Amino acid sequence: MITCHTTRPALLALAALLAGTGVAGASQAPQAPQAPHAEHAHDAGTAAIASLKLDGAARWQTDAALRTGMAAIHAAFEADHPAIHDGRQSDAQYEALAGRIEQQVDAIVANCRLPAAADANLHYVIADLLRGAGLMRGQDPQRSRHDGAALVHGALRAYGQFFDDPGWGPSNAR
Repeated sequence: MITCHTTRPALLALAALLAGTGVAGASQAPQAPQAPHAEHAHDAGTAAIASLKLDGAARWQTDAALRTGMAAIHAAFEADHPAIHDGRQSDAQYEALAGRIEQQVDAIVANCRLPAAADANLHYVIADLLRGAGLMRGQDPQRSRHDGAALVHGALRAYGQFFDDPGWGPSNAR
């Protein structure tokens, strides 16, 4: 087991690199992946999660720190999702959500212990979570805060498709 020891700047650099290269969905798809919701189907070619692969035919293992952090990110996102979806999310609310996501990502990075291959795939999910948080903070004038929420939403859905988290059910993938 190794520690998920990559720093936030390194993960942001990975997200930027993948976004700049237009990585497309060439990864091995899990069984019957669900199409993204229409309201969140934004420029998937810039998503780091497009590089995710399964562990053969299986999802990657998780540990308690990862499951706890991802559950907290999901809960924070779902609390704001109605306002995001309806276009009522204020810039301050986007900022607060971004902060909650970054706080949980920091805890995941500091505490998770995964085998190297699982850790490498997790970096794609984390990169999109951090890139999405940055967009929600308004860090890219070419992209909207809503685009950031869409990136986070895609990362949450991909986590459930590619990582074996017993607490992650169909309600977590909406």
